[in-house]
Amino acid sequence: MSKAKNINKNFAASPFIVWSSLFIIIPLIIVLFFGFTILTPEGDYKFSLENFTRLLQSQYIKVFTRSLWLAFLSTLWCLILGYPVAYIISKMKPSKGNILIMLFIVPMWMNFLLRTYAWLPILGKNGFVNNILGYLGFGPFTFLYNDGAVILGMIYNFLPFMVLPIYTVLTKMDKDLLNAAADLGANRGEIFRKIVLPLSMPGVISGITMVFMPAVSTFVISRLLGGGQYMLLGNLIEQQFTMMGDWNFGSSISIFMMIIILVSMAIMSKFDNSDAKEGGGNQLW
Repeated sequence: MSKAKNINKNFAASPFIVWSSLFIIIPLIIVLFFGFTILTPEGDYKFSLENFTRLLQSQYIKVFTRSLWLAFLSTLWCLILGYPVAYIISKMKPSKGNILIMLFIVPMWMNFLLRTYAWLPILGKNGFVNNILGYLGFGPFTFLYNDGAVILGMIYNFLPFMVLPIYTVLTKMDKDLLNAAADLGANRGEIFRKIVLPLSMPGVISGITMVFMPAVSTFVISRLLGGGQYMLLGNLIEQQFTMMGDWNFGSSISIFMMIIILVSMAIMSKFDNSDAKEGGGNQLW
């Protein structure tokens, strides 16, 4: 019987193993192969760290610094905007809260490129915002092709990834714990600071991770809303694969970006109290 159960378990897991091999393990091996090799004049691949030493050039360091900075700012703004939104929605009746959450999810059903393209007629010199300001006697202003436009595009596209995990944690929070704190004389500020905020940290950490990872690797937003005036990590990788044809250097940049993301996730996990129980957990007072 035990052998039959093991066979059934292995058979049930086989689709996942095949899917992981085809779309995760094999592509990762290919990226690692190209990242740690160079193409010789004879057409052979030779092991080398030359691709990684090229990353130390000042022009690429500027790209890394700019990408991390913009990703950090967009993540910070998503947290500043997303936490109050998630908190307010979690306090509503389930029927109203579900409708508002649906409004956050619906735009994600649309193509990412189209969502980003929609900001061009809104923020352009002859766009919707400038037309309204023109009727009021202001403008036209230049809203596009700067860091502000890129950050705005990141916030718009990635804000749901911040709101949803925080909202999920807040809705699962034990209301009896909050009522007990109120009965013991704690005001709303103390309840939020000592109970709600600590217990919602797993959702905050998940939201930060889910926003920062795509923000640091995006290339569509910076190309459209930034006007291609400067590169981010995603643009640099795309350029190496599609325009320059340098798959080796592009793969090394991808490896470096994966390392950045893994380090960021490791740092975030240090702040995630995974031992806390849902709705209560460790001593908060």
